Amino acid sequence: MLVGERRTDDPDVRRLKRNVAWRAADRAVAAVADRLDLQYVLYPSSFGVAADPWFRDADVVQLYNVHGSYFSHSALPLLSRRRPLVWRLSDMWAFTGHVAYSYECERWRTGCGSCPHLAEYPRLNRDTTALLFRWKRAVYARSRMTIVAPSRWLQRLARESPLLGRFDVRLIPNGVDLDLFRPRLRDEARRSLGLDRDRPVVLWPSADLGDRRKGAAEAVGVVERLGPDRVQLVAIGSGAAPAGMRSLGALHGEKLALAFAAADVVLLPSLAENLPNTALEAIACGTPVAAFATGGMADAVRPGETGALAPAGDVTALAAATESLLDSDLGERCRAVAEREFGAVREARAFADLYAELTA
Repeated sequence: MLVGERRTDDPDVRRLKRNVAWRAADRAVAAVADRLDLQYVLYPSSFGVAADPWFRDADVVQLYNVHGSYFSHSALPLLSRRRPLVWRLSDMWAFTGHVAYSYECERWRTGCGSCPHLAEYPRLNRDTTALLFRWKRAVYARSRMTIVAPSRWLQRLARESPLLGRFDVRLIPNGVDLDLFRPRLRDEARRSLGLDRDRPVVLWPSADLGDRRKGAAEAVGVVERLGPDRVQLVAIGSGAAPAGMRSLGALHGEKLALAFAAADVVLLPSLAENLPNTALEAIACGTPVAAFATGGMADAVRPGETGALAPAGDVTALAAATESLLDSDLGERCRAVAEREFGAVREARAFADLYAELTA
C-alpha cells in the first residue's frame, strides 16, 4: 500500500512520497495550484509512482480515496497504461467539479460551473468547477480503468456520468469483519460501556460529530420528538457532541462493536451518503438502522428486514421510523443479511475475481 499518511508499522505500507525531493516539488507546485483553486491538478510525485518498485512488481493497481491533497489524477493516463487500474469510489468526487456529495445539484451531468456548494468538502474558495470538470474529462479520456462502486446508487450515477460512463463500472459492496461485529447480550454490552440499562439506546455514529452532512441537528430533532426522558441518545465519534447527547468519544475495534450491540436502534440521519460502514456494522451486530433514504443507504437499510427509512430531511418521519424499531425483533434478520451480503471475505473474493479477470 502506498499512502498519503502512514499510520502503521506494517512493512507493506509506506508513504507515496518517499523522499525529500518529491515532497519539496509537491509543495512548490501545490502552493501555486492552491492559490488558483486548481484542486489536486498536479503533484509531481504522482508520476513517480510509475517508477516505484512496488508499482512495477504489481499485476493490478487498486485506487481508493485519492482526493486528499497527496495524489494528482493527472498521472492516471501514465499509470493506467503501465498496469491494469481499478478505482474503487468512496463518493461522487471522481465525476463532479469538486464536491464529494452534490446534494440536490445535478450540474455534474452537464459540466459543472456556478457551483452552489463551494464550501462543501473538498472546499474551494472560488468557482473553478467547470475548469476542474474539463480537466477530469481530459484525464479520463486518456486513461484505462475499471470503476468499482460499493452501492447501486453510486454505480448508477457513475454510469450516467459524462466523465466515468465510458468505463466498465462494477458493483462490489463494502464488507465488514463478521467475527468482530456480531450480536451480543445487550445488557452486558451496556454495562461494559456504562450506559443506562433502563432506557432504550439510540446510537448516532459519525466520524466527525461536527459534520453537518452526518446530521447532528437531525439526530437531536429525532430524540426531541421521541422524548429525551424516554430514550438516551448516545454519540460515538470525534469532536464535541451537540447538547442533549452523551458522547462515548471515538471508538474502534471491540469497543465500537460493543456500542453497536448495546443499541436498540442505530440512527443514521445523513443528508448525503454512499453506503456507510456504520450501517453494515450495525446490522452485523443484529441492531436495526433508522436512516434517511439518501444515496446508497437503501442497499443495507431495508424496511421490515434491517431497519426503516424516512424521506431525506424529514425529521418527523425519521423519528417515527426510529420509534417503530425500538420494540422490533429484527436482530436475526439483520444478521442474516450481513452474513449473506456484507462480509469482508465476500468483498475480498469479489475483488480477487475482478483482478483475475483483468490479468487473464
